Amino acid sequence: MAASLRGTSLTSCSSSLSSDTDDDGVRGTCEDASLCKRFAVSIGYWHDPYIQHFVRLSKERKAPEINRGYFARVHGVSQLIKAFLQKTECRCQILNLGAGMDTTFWKLKDENLLPSKYFEVDFPTIVTRKIHNIKSKPPLSKPIVELHSEDSLKIDGHMLDSKRYAIIGADLRDLPELEEKLKKCQMNIHLPTLLIAECVLIYMTPEQSANLLKWAANSFETAMFINYEQVNMDDRFGQIMIENLRRRQCDLAGVEMCKSLASQKERLLSNGWETASAVDMMELYSRLPRSEMGRIESLEFLDEMELLEQLMQHYCLCWATKGGNELGLKEITY
Repeated sequence: MAASLRGTSLTSCSSSLSSDTDDDGVRGTCEDASLCKRFAVSIGYWHDPYIQHFVRLSKERKAPEINRGYFARVHGVSQLIKAFLQKTECRCQILNLGAGMDTTFWKLKDENLLPSKYFEVDFPTIVTRKIHNIKSKPPLSKPIVELHSEDSLKIDGHMLDSKRYAIIGADLRDLPELEEKLKKCQMNIHLPTLLIAECVLIYMTPEQSANLLKWAANSFETAMFINYEQVNMDDRFGQIMIENLRRRQCDLAGVEMCKSLASQKERLLSNGWETASAVDMMELYSRLPRSEMGRIESLEFLDEMELLEQLMQHYCLCWATKGGNELGLKEITY
């Protein structure tokens, strides 16, 4: 019988997370990011035919600097992912931590750039919602089923496991549970592994994020870690960002690690990674090819360039590597 996602029941599972206010606030950031990406895609900042199946288009227009910020984020992370896939010739695995409604798996399949297996991890409640969307939307479910050679998929409310794609509901602060669930989905510690964390570590305490980074460095023989999050948070603009999020019951528990690009790199190096690089998003944006810059800036009028610069200087893209000398992972740069 052909594998299928449709008609499978979603069973209820007990969440391993506490339902405290901080976690609720962090979960809310997933919705915010999805809405912002959906709006930017609708204007034409980048092509993503899959985001529409996870989030509806908001009637609220997003500010141009927000749209350009998300473009820089998606572009920067994508460039590093593709560099890793090129170095490993796609004989690798990707582990997206705190993936939310991310659509990278589907876009990579369209470009014939899928790794051996693509894993996603997020809060169980977010994973349940994502699995429901995947099951009910053929453009999402069909690519997974096409790649799956077995008769049936492993699926319940908090997990979907197939030959090339898995999504797992887990708490990134509970590493034994995370590792156990990944192993159930055939995570291979011997394969070169790319780990991605976008606005994830900052919501963990410094000790919790250090433990996660150490686990990642120690678990895989050859690995790369991409971290996108806030930086330069000690100045007035950074303090306003912190206060705005706190008013929404979203505490940046790890903000002290986001003082500078140097502190971001040092965190990676002190937790088992051999190389570390970092760039703020304004620098990344300024390195765009002139043709791409022109295309982006023609999409909508930006009244205050200074606000865009301030915003972009408070986010950064960091990447670290361990092993992989024969693959040239240390040579990866933006």
